[in-house]
Amino acid sequence: AVGLLASGLASTSVGAYAGSEIMRGLLRVQIPMIVRRVVTIIPALAVLAIGVDPTQALILSQVVLSFGIPFALVPLVALTAQKRTLGSHRNRWWTTAVGVASSAFLIALNAVLLWLTFAG
Repeated sequence: AVGLLASGLASTSVGAYAGSEIMRGLLRVQIPMIVRRVVTIIPALAVLAIGVDPTQALILSQVVLSFGIPFALVPLVALTAQKRTLGSHRNRWWTTAVGVASSAFLIALNAVLLWLTFAG
């Protein structure tokens, strides 16, 4: 339990820090920390307030987050294989092949997860 709590806190910290850096550096938008915290905690409190089982809510939230996997993996493999993008640092053909195979496997596993979650 302590390990899971520590893992969750570390993940939250890294995600919050990455998000604030992206907002500040790329979008040039500065949002006060208290506003970010309130905006991110309201959905969780609302789900708990309406009486949803916390374990089911956690599982469903992770399933919803898994929808983003293909949108991260496919561009990553595609962009790192392009000479135009990375020049001499691009992936070799075999690294790209392993990336495509790994991405296809993970996306297939994700599809199975979605099927099992929503179909029964």
